[in-house]
Formats: sequence, C-alpha cells, structure tokens
Amino acid sequence: MRRPAEHLGMRHLALFVDKYEATEKFYTDLLGMEVEWRPDEDNVYLSSKGHDNLALHRKQPGLDVSGGQKLDHLGFIMKTAEDVYDWYGFLKGQGVQMYTEPKLHRDGATSFYCADPDGNRVQMIHHPPIASS
Repeated sequence: MRRPAEHLGMRHLALFVDKYEATEKFYTDLLGMEVEWRPDEDNVYLSSKGHDNLALHRKQPGLDVSGGQKLDHLGFIMKTAEDVYDWYGFLKGQGVQMYTEPKLHRDGATSFYCADPDGNRVQMIHHPPIASS
C-alpha cells in the first residue's frame, strides 16, 4: 500500500490543564501566542501567527487523563541561538520555573527547558535544520 500525500507536519497539540487561566496567560502573555478561537470558558485554541495550534482544555473533575499518556515536552522554535538565551533571561525574570540553563547540543541545537504553570515541560530551541522553515 502506498503512503498518502505528504502531510504538513505536526502543528497541533492539545493539553488538559488544571491551572487553566494561568496556563493560558503563560502562552499568551509570556510566549506571545494569540487566541485563535475560544468556543467556551473551558477551551481555548492558541496560535503563533498561524504556524501552529495549541489547544488548552480545562481538566474537568473526575476526568482520568492518565491512560498511558507520556508527553515529555513541547517545543518552540527560535530563529537563532541568541534568541534562546534572550528567552531564558526573559522567562527567568518573569519567575518561570527553569529546569535547565541554555545549552549547545551535539547536533548543533541550542535549548533550555522550563515549566508552564500546569507543570508541562516547555523547550525553547534553536534547531538549525528547521529554524528557517
């Protein structure tokens, strides 16, 4: 069987979050994402200038989201390695919890990890092969 037509890449991620309002503010106020659509008070769809889509869904009491889900982190692509360092300083200055400091990786990427208000690991990364696309 032949593979279907090429897809456009992974550009959508959806998260159940306990700290809904604080998590939305992190992605909009600090990371600069824009609200694309808010269908109701428990769901919001965010975008970085139309390049991607992050859905935040308020985790409802009793909803079991364990089910083997194993999200390690989500990443934001930076144009340059210097931008990674700038974002580190900015987010740290805003009181964001940092997991690592900026680091140059063996593959030429530069990144650091921090936490959003709901505890999700967020990577700010400059990865040369995809930074310009």
